[in-house]
Amino acid sequence: MQYKDYYKILGVSRDAKTDEIRKAYRKLAKQYHPDINKEAGAEEKYKEINEAYEVLKDADKRAKYDALGMNWKQGQDFTPPPGWGSGGGYQHVEFGGNFSDFFQTLFGGGGFGNFGDIFGQSSGYHQPMARDSEAELTLKLSDVLKGGTYSLRIGKRTLSVNLPKGITEGTKLTLRGKSETGGDLHLTIHVEADKGYEISDYDLTREIRVPVYDAVLGKDLSVETLSGEVTVKMPPGIQDGQKLRLRGKGMPKRDGTNGDLFVRVRIEIPRHLNARQKELWEKIAQEG
Repeated sequence: MQYKDYYKILGVSRDAKTDEIRKAYRKLAKQYHPDINKEAGAEEKYKEINEAYEVLKDADKRAKYDALGMNWKQGQDFTPPPGWGSGGGYQHVEFGGNFSDFFQTLFGGGGFGNFGDIFGQSSGYHQPMARDSEAELTLKLSDVLKGGTYSLRIGKRTLSVNLPKGITEGTKLTLRGKSETGGDLHLTIHVEADKGYEISDYDLTREIRVPVYDAVLGKDLSVETLSGEVTVKMPPGIQDGQKLRLRGKGMPKRDGTNGDLFVRVRIEIPRHLNARQKELWEKIAQEG
């Protein structure tokens, strides 16, 4: 079989932290997701990315993989070292999904027994048990607001996920009996900001740019919110970066209320002045 360099597949270094691995996975999974990328080879690449993440996100599996050493290259013919499956208190784990022969040889699954079965040291087909599995789902802000049913592609299966009210970054959902081995599928939800918003729990922040004279004199501002355009009063003398708070204009919560929307004011300084404008600004500066 061929060796798979999971670090190279995700584009991270061998000493990458878990957060770095997760970010790389999310970026690549989105890029090669079969629902988005219709190019030839995208689906296989997507499977490879998920397999790499399955190993590197888990400390135990990553340690076993790292034990193979650093000198193997992606695609190089690979044979497990003698005695690889016999020591170290290895506990066999079954995995569902379309994992490669390389993965199955190292970690079991796909109808294989333990390492002894693979190397002819024991016999017998090991029937996979129903086990829970985990997956990550990245939603756009618009998907969260719309709610309802969302289609999730895992391997060759398409699952329907009901999106309840109150979803935010890190929300956990459980799909009973939907793992590939018949156990539960535990989903971690990530919310991708769009529409110019920043997300913090149920609160949103967006920026609005105002001319310097409006910041000095104050003005009513038209602000786009999730529920439509509203008018907010900007007080005279507001400072760059200062926030205006619109209560209840953030993301919906489970109790039927909403978080808040913060409008961060950015003051635009004119880059070019004509003679008259320069004269007026000089007069203002002289008068303090």
